[in-house]
Amino acid sequence: LRAEPADVLETLRNTPASALGTVRYKVTDADYERLLDVLMAYNVRYFLYIGGNDSADTTHKIHLIAAQRGYELHAIGVPKTVDNDLAMTDHCPGYGSAARFVAAAIRNTGYDTIAMGDTGPLKVMEIMGRNAGWLTAAAALAKERPEDPPQLIYVPEHGVSPEQVVEDVRYWHKELGYCVIAASEGMKDDKGGDFAKARKEVVVDAFGHAAKGGVAEFLEDILKEALGLRARLDKPGYLQRSFGELISPVDREEAYLVGREAVRAAIAGESDKMVTLIRRPGPVYAVDTGLAPLEKIANTERKMPPEFINERGNGVTQAFIEYARPLIGGPLMPYARLTCKMVPKRAGSR
Repeated sequence: LRAEPADVLETLRNTPASALGTVRYKVTDADYERLLDVLMAYNVRYFLYIGGNDSADTTHKIHLIAAQRGYELHAIGVPKTVDNDLAMTDHCPGYGSAARFVAAAIRNTGYDTIAMGDTGPLKVMEIMGRNAGWLTAAAALAKERPEDPPQLIYVPEHGVSPEQVVEDVRYWHKELGYCVIAASEGMKDDKGGDFAKARKEVVVDAFGHAAKGGVAEFLEDILKEALGLRARLDKPGYLQRSFGELISPVDREEAYLVGREAVRAAIAGESDKMVTLIRRPGPVYAVDTGLAPLEKIANTERKMPPEFINERGNGVTQAFIEYARPLIGGPLMPYARLTCKMVPKRAGSR
């Protein structure tokens, strides 16, 4: 990295995705031994690993193997996940920018749905999140008024029945003539099972995580059958985590912050820790950093607390808005809505 031009390294601050690459490979015991052999061959003493739950587990295990073999290695986890589901930290770098994208995307598709009228009165956006609804909940940040899209938000932490969804949509369609839904890919039914249980095939990755999906299509089917209304579907997919033009400035600076503090912690002799973000109390948003044991973070998921989800399970509370709004780095661009004041009729009906 020292061989890279300074301007390239500086521009990384505004570059999405992972410049160092990424992988969905589950490291085996033999791999860990080989990894340590390579680190020892190059006399590497500092190992900083960027990622989420599984990356924390990998960093923890490398620390343990180095200790077992008597090799001094300072292994530090650097948090980064749009899922925002790491334990022991207020939030995760990556989440603020992905949340800003989700809010902007659903607001724009919401305005398009309003314009479409009866041609396409329902819109479903399927949003990333297998077991935690943090990113789906961020759709609420699009709202300027209570009735603004999305009218309905469904997260995995609070299951709902297909019958309730139909009634929720029926209500908003009757009130407004349209309805926009933000649905997590891991949406649950009222019994705790996958909402889109009609899926015939489940794909599992190397870590044993089921690849979710099919929620938008399932919602489309049940709403067409129950209400006779056409739903249009949006699936932004990986755009949610790699859309550079909507990087949150707060998120960008905090990503740099946790990286810097990880280096400082390693040089100071720390190991088997992850850098955390600690929100300061008070009306003005600010954070400090801390360190937490990797064994308390590895392979765990921090889900949305009940106080962030409304009682009916079809939206979020003001407490969530206050938690999430500072993370997206400022308000979205203001949009106008015509009052549509009608002129008196002059031509009679035929």
